[in-house]
Amino acid sequence: MSTQLRVMDELNFEALGRTVIQTLPIGVVVFDRSLRIVEANAKATELIEPGQHIDQSLAKCTSPTGKLKIDWTAQLQKILSEGSSCNFDCVDVMSGKETRQTRIVCAAIKPTHTQTVPGGILLIEDITEKANLQKELAGAERLATIGKLASKVAHELNDPLDGILRYINLTARIVEQKQLDKPKEYLGRCREGLMRMVQIVSELLEFSRGIHASAKYVEIEQIVEDAIRAMEAKVEASNIQVFRNYAQGTTKIKSGNLFQVFCNLIKNAFDAMPDGGQLRISIHLAADNAAVVEFRDTGCGFPPEHAEAIFEPFFTTKDKGSGLGLAICKDIVERYSGHISAKNAPEGGSIFTVYLPSADNL
Repeated sequence: MSTQLRVMDELNFEALGRTVIQTLPIGVVVFDRSLRIVEANAKATELIEPGQHIDQSLAKCTSPTGKLKIDWTAQLQKILSEGSSCNFDCVDVMSGKETRQTRIVCAAIKPTHTQTVPGGILLIEDITEKANLQKELAGAERLATIGKLASKVAHELNDPLDGILRYINLTARIVEQKQLDKPKEYLGRCREGLMRMVQIVSELLEFSRGIHASAKYVEIEQIVEDAIRAMEAKVEASNIQVFRNYAQGTTKIKSGNLFQVFCNLIKNAFDAMPDGGQLRISIHLAADNAAVVEFRDTGCGFPPEHAEAIFEPFFTTKDKGSGLGLAICKDIVERYSGHISAKNAPEGGSIFTVYLPSADNL
């Protein structure tokens, strides 16, 4: 009988045991006292490259920093000599070109016929997805904390900002009456800065509320038309043409804060066309009866790599932007089980598309 067969007999491996080991969702490696691998299932071979000895196979398994190497030979020999076990909760494993995070458990096999430990068993579990999820949850908690803090700061700043702005307006009026040009110019700049702060505070308050405005079911084109009318002053002051293309028979949809979404998208389109241009707004129904509203401008567009980032809070490509407008739009649309996307038009400019489930789909 060969050495391997004697070891197999001593470790009491039967066909059923091998079948169970091979079908386990975690890696299993059985080794003898000399650390020679006796059995390894398919999952183990996905994570490590079993050679003749288990300590050699674990050579690329390091601490999460990647700088501290583990002395696997010493660790495994200690486990076998003491008949004990040991857990390694965070071990990085190089699998191909990527690094997987694993949990490794090593344990000595209890002797049966003799007093000598015949070998050991190593379990290796891929916890990469779980670890990534924990990081995402931690990040979400941090963002939630920042959101609460931003809301509190916005509330605290709102009242004094209002008072300062009121007194600057009163002062500017008196200065204007006495025809003092320079103080008037300086006060005007102060007012512009304060108005920008007021805008940021109001957007922070809106972003932190996380609730629906009162909503009723109306025709989607009515909300869009209300938003266009609200921006009439900007249309008249700029050399921009607004074209409409509304499909017949579009369904009703919840209004709520959608008016704010459409106003913001129209305003952004105007800002992208300081020298004039065209804004085409179209509405049609998707295959699932959802309303699709598209805003296509002939402006400067945006870098393609920013297509997702522009919806993140505080990300902006404008010189004086707060980076909250599109983030608020995304938040509102997603609260209605919809989604918003952006892309550059082939002929130039940008296209913002809002997908909104109809009343029948909610």
